Amino acid sequence: MKTMTVTDFKAHALRVISSVIETHEGIVIAKRGKPLVEVVPFRSPSHTPKPGRLAHTLVAEKDILSPLGASLWKSAC
Repeated sequence: MKTMTVTDFKAHALRVISSVIETHEGIVIAKRGKPLVEVVPFRSPSHTPKPGRLAHTLVAEKDILSPLGASLWKSAC
């Protein structure tokens, strides 16, 4: 990923943003050698989350605290 200083970004912001849009590659903006911000292209979400979408995939157990029992424990090993 490319890195540039804050001063360079301020001077060429529109050109940098156009470059990010065209290449789909982000740029890190740094001040005194320390990264401050990452400019990345916007990506719209491919789907919108729907509450309860995975509700049918849950399995409910009747009793999760009782032990399996000796017969089930030996057959599982």
